[in-house]
Amino acid sequence: MSDETVEKSPFHGLKVLELTVARAGPVAARQMADWGADVIKVELPFALESSEIADKSFRENSDFQNLTRSRRTITINLKNPQGLETLRRLADKCDVLIENFRPNVKKRLGFDYETLSKRNPRLIYASISGYGQDGPYEHRPGVDQILQGMGGMMELTGDPNGTPTRLGVAIVDFMTAMLISFGIATALYERSSSGKGQWVQGSLLQSQLFMLDFQAARWLKDGEIPTRAGNNHPTFRPTGLFQAKDALINVATVPQVYGRFCAALGRPELETDPRFNSVKLRIDNSDALNAIIQDIIETNTAEYWVNRLNGDGIPCGVVNKLDQVFEDAGVKHLGMVRNVPSDLVGDSDQLGQPLMFSRSQQSEPWGAPDRGQHNEEVLSEFGFSEQEISDLKSSGAI
Repeated sequence: MSDETVEKSPFHGLKVLELTVARAGPVAARQMADWGADVIKVELPFALESSEIADKSFRENSDFQNLTRSRRTITINLKNPQGLETLRRLADKCDVLIENFRPNVKKRLGFDYETLSKRNPRLIYASISGYGQDGPYEHRPGVDQILQGMGGMMELTGDPNGTPTRLGVAIVDFMTAMLISFGIATALYERSSSGKGQWVQGSLLQSQLFMLDFQAARWLKDGEIPTRAGNNHPTFRPTGLFQAKDALINVATVPQVYGRFCAALGRPELETDPRFNSVKLRIDNSDALNAIIQDIIETNTAEYWVNRLNGDGIPCGVVNKLDQVFEDAGVKHLGMVRNVPSDLVGDSDQLGQPLMFSRSQQSEPWGAPDRGQHNEEVLSEFGFSEQEISDLKSSGAI
């Protein structure tokens, strides 16, 4: 019997308080929102925000809409005593709080884990930082590009004869968000048996180190310092880009398929050629091997080679620009592009989640809200009276 689709998303019923800026924090909160949590984003009151961020165009741009969809938003002045107490009262009734304040700031203002967990022992308090909550770099500002350099990613990326290169996406921010999201889910699962919340901590530096994976193992276990290999794979060849008649193709011949690759090229003798008959020799002589491959690839079209090589079980694909990516039949089949309605910018297409479940579904998205759009709604739900809300407005707390 087939599974029936459930009506509620898996995080339905969870209340999440979000105090984040930049990218890693908002992406982590978006993970919760996309899977059904009620995410309440805390922002500064309009009068206290910088002119650039307060400008309406900032909220209408594609990046803000992408990062901040499916939230409710309230404004709180955390330097106002009434505002701070408002935050604490909200946290008393939330399941999760996600923040990326510098460690000393939340402690000084009084919404650190120790303070809030005494009031709400079930709270999952998730902290994102650049370098950790303590240690020699705890006060440094951490941003994606700096961590790509410091954590070894840039040194491993780019042309071997060029300079270290950052990746074209904010990979450290994104991985940090994914790991924090997993940490929150793990803590929620543990809470289901213990009844207790806990402090989940992640940092950009830890995430960057984690992503080094096999490259880190080469140093930690073997004492080998990896170097940039460009589009060649660091530990096997031939791999990389080759120019067909009409477009670039991307080839990755893992050792198990090298013989089939040579046959597909019409050059079976390359498998036993003494220059190329081992992984080490193919790495040592990759320039000569790549030149032979290039001469063959350029004799036919990209479509021909993609079909021929994939048909023989050899990983191969085209190199797409972004407009081509979203016209690709395989991409369209996955259905990751979702239409997101918005009162601010109208309907727009955005990327959805890359997971599918047999029963559970993503929640229906909506566009990023206006600043403070849900002040009265949220505060009323959390037990604030009309008079209290009026007082908070008068004092500048919200």
